[in-house]
Amino acid sequence: MLRIKNINTYYGKVHALKNVSLHLVEREIVALIGANGAGKTTLLNTLSGVTPASGGSIQFLGLPVEALPPDRVVRAGISQVPEGRQVFKGMSVVDNLELGAYLRYRSGESREKIRKDIAHVYELFPRLEERKKQMAGTLSGGEQQMLAIGRALMARPRLLLLDEPSMGLAPLVVQEIFAVIERLRREEGTTVLLVEQNAKAALKMADRGYVLETGKVIMEGEASELLENPEVQRAYLGKEKKEIWER
Repeated sequence: MLRIKNINTYYGKVHALKNVSLHLVEREIVALIGANGAGKTTLLNTLSGVTPASGGSIQFLGLPVEALPPDRVVRAGISQVPEGRQVFKGMSVVDNLELGAYLRYRSGESREKIRKDIAHVYELFPRLEERKKQMAGTLSGGEQQMLAIGRALMARPRLLLLDEPSMGLAPLVVQEIFAVIERLRREEGTTVLLVEQNAKAALKMADRGYVLETGKVIMEGEASELLENPEVQRAYLGKEKKEIWER
């Protein structure tokens, strides 16, 4: 579904991504792990067209997308859930979801189809329906994360890019959100690229994984193999890190 080859991305003079290559097969969940500053968010932003690549290629469903602006990337079938949720806090839950379907409205898609998709988001996240008229900024962190995912789903993506969905959330809320991610893959065939500081949880759910360090892919493999890899355990699954993630 997705093939990234030798992508390079810069922030000014800072070389953030260095010849990064990876691929995703349809219906996979692929975890991208690494320390803060490794380039994980930069890679997602490059995929979604927010941060342009300065070299390399990105093919999605066989078509080049590395030069497309963000709205064209969304139209192609890629939606990103950004780090920190970034919901529209002064707007209601339902208005946030409506904005997720903005390009569909622009293309003339029927309101009935969009209403059905909003109902589907409510079915995935019942708390959002309970708070549909509530301002997004008054929601809890977990509810805002649910809303950010729901808003991305309103674009009907084939590929969902998730940036730190568990950040700052209680363990039970994380379990609920991860269960929905797995359900999207199982029932709807959604492919997921998951950036997650909780490396153990991400690799337990994923099919495969990549390890990013200082802008380079230094390791890749089946998720189960990475979980057992001594270097990964030492760097990302150590006792101290585990205790921090579980607090």
